[in-house]
Amino acid sequence: MLGNRLTKIYTRTGDEGTTGLGDGTRVAKTSLRVVAYGTTDELNSVIGMVLALELPDNISEVLTEVQHHLFDLGGELCIPGHVAVEEVHITWLETRLDELNDDLPALKNFILPGGSQAAAACHLARTVCRRAERCVIELGDIETIPPQSIIYLNRLSDLLFVVARVLARANGGSEVMWQSNRPPLSQS
Repeated sequence: MLGNRLTKIYTRTGDEGTTGLGDGTRVAKTSLRVVAYGTTDELNSVIGMVLALELPDNISEVLTEVQHHLFDLGGELCIPGHVAVEEVHITWLETRLDELNDDLPALKNFILPGGSQAAAACHLARTVCRRAERCVIELGDIETIPPQSIIYLNRLSDLLFVVARVLARANGGSEVMWQSNRPPLSQS
């Protein structure tokens, strides 16, 4: 719940390169904490782009719930000492991951990002998720953060990979497999 409702969008308080954390502390906009929750927000936005595409209902429901989780995680990262992501969130992700993966064939090759617009967008979300995970790990190297934050992002990147696979195969589509033994490029 918002403590103060925004009535004016610009405040000018960040014009000097600082921002306020959820506990009122002012820090540089380049601090690892701000980078971590900013990258989490970026991930949430990319998932919003995926949701703007035509998706199966079950995928839309999962990704919308994930957006709520990511907003909670952003709040956790914005307020030092606050915990919002718990083991139940990780278990929920693992259950969805298992459900979606059950109908997919076993992987025998690496997959190239693509297959459909929705699948490619989901692969982009997956890579931003990995970056958010690295940012949170880096923050954890200098400050105490709840371990579930890192686990959640790690599991979420796995879920996004599986969702991308599902989306690539939707409506009769297919995944783009990496070919390790392609012929060399010609010089012409």
